[in-house]
Amino acid sequence: MSADTDRVWTIQDVLNWTVTHLKSKQITQPRATAEVLLAHALGVDRISLYINFDKPLNPDERTRFRRIMKRRLAGEPTQYITGHQEFWSLTFHVNPHVLIPRPETELIVEESLRLFRDARPSSILELGTGSGAVIVALAKELDSDIRIATDRSVEAVFTARGNAESLGFEGRIQFLAADLFQAFKTGSTFDLIVSNPPYVSREEYADLPREIKDFEPSEALMADQGGLAVLHRILNEAPAYLKPKGRLLLEIGCTQKERVLKIAEQIETYIDASVLDDYSGCPRLLRVQKG
Repeated sequence: MSADTDRVWTIQDVLNWTVTHLKSKQITQPRATAEVLLAHALGVDRISLYINFDKPLNPDERTRFRRIMKRRLAGEPTQYITGHQEFWSLTFHVNPHVLIPRPETELIVEESLRLFRDARPSSILELGTGSGAVIVALAKELDSDIRIATDRSVEAVFTARGNAESLGFEGRIQFLAADLFQAFKTGSTFDLIVSNPPYVSREEYADLPREIKDFEPSEALMADQGGLAVLHRILNEAPAYLKPKGRLLLEIGCTQKERVLKIAEQIETYIDASVLDDYSGCPRLLRVQKG
């Protein structure tokens, strides 16, 4: 977008120019990105852009939008620029301390609802809560007495707690700064434990797009032992914190199905180990039950 102050730039002009420029830079979803970022720069929703296609932008608005576009072209994810991401039809605040919630992670919520369709879980634990998206979605959909979420990042815990409060779940979820089960004594405690843990290997991490590798927290993505270290630890430790017949749901990488099933099957406490595909046909969710 030209900085020429003599030209009148309408919303439609700016959108058209931006979409073309984003395409030339191979930015994914150029139209949606342009609309979201321009709406953010103007402090309006996307519908308002269409209603006001012919409205000229003043110099301050153009300057603000150019600064935002510079950040996006440098690789910063749109969600970190706007500070928001939708998950389970709820809007969550996100920042570089937490992963951006992704649609495939909604599979954890969907499967939890299916498993407890006829039996109310009295206690739920999420490990590595990040933005709090999963535990808040579960709090919205499942009635339970105890809901606890942990994360070893204090900044993530503050973010998750803030999201819970802003979405009307203040006091209904307990957030703890702790590494996995570190905050708990052993003993049968939870009906449901869920987690989207780090599972990207160091080799895979090196090949991730810059939007992920350079901006999202590496400790929430990458794990040793070919990406299996944290998954292995959760699988080994979870039986001490699951009630009999309790369920454990873990998001996994697309190439990890056979390896995580082998780990689960070697732990005698578990029964019914299986992996559920996501909507792209990728093995995504490990499901086990405590016998």
